[in-house]
Amino acid sequence: MAVQAEVATLGGGCFWCLEAVFRRLEGVLEVTCGYAGGQVPNPTYAEVSTGTTGHAEVVQVVFDPQRLSYRALLEVFFAVHDPTTRDRQGADVGPQYRSIVLYHTPEQRRVALEVIQNLEAEGAWPDPIVTEVVPLEAFYPAEAHHQRYFETHPDAPYCRAVIAPKLAKFRERFRDRTR
Repeated sequence: MAVQAEVATLGGGCFWCLEAVFRRLEGVLEVTCGYAGGQVPNPTYAEVSTGTTGHAEVVQVVFDPQRLSYRALLEVFFAVHDPTTRDRQGADVGPQYRSIVLYHTPEQRRVALEVIQNLEAEGAWPDPIVTEVVPLEAFYPAEAHHQRYFETHPDAPYCRAVIAPKLAKFRERFRDRTR
């Protein structure tokens, strides 16, 4: 009997960063950069970049729940971005860079809220977590040149200055979960 894959949709700054991390996480089957959480149907990168569509840059992650739980996926998500800064990740500023969990099921909502509550209780961050937890209404894949960006542009300044150090931190902290 084949295992039924699950899907998570998460935003935590530039989607290139999250895509690069999740592509290296054991149990992840597929990652697609895209847009969600806004009002404009079929938005483009240029439109989302204005901050006026309501969309966040997100990744949609297809994963094998037999090898990677949704909770474990969220643990990585919260470790690789700052969920305490509203509409910002580092130098990337605007609502399109907000921290957001777009849940697909009531169970995903429950787990996301529980993970946030646990992180708050253990004082994982000095400031309160501001991550939005909302139902996914629509996901729009980003343009083709945004997919696998780190793999196809490893020497680009943003990749070297932002993504590569994030990946190094991820590999160090989650050594046992990387492929």
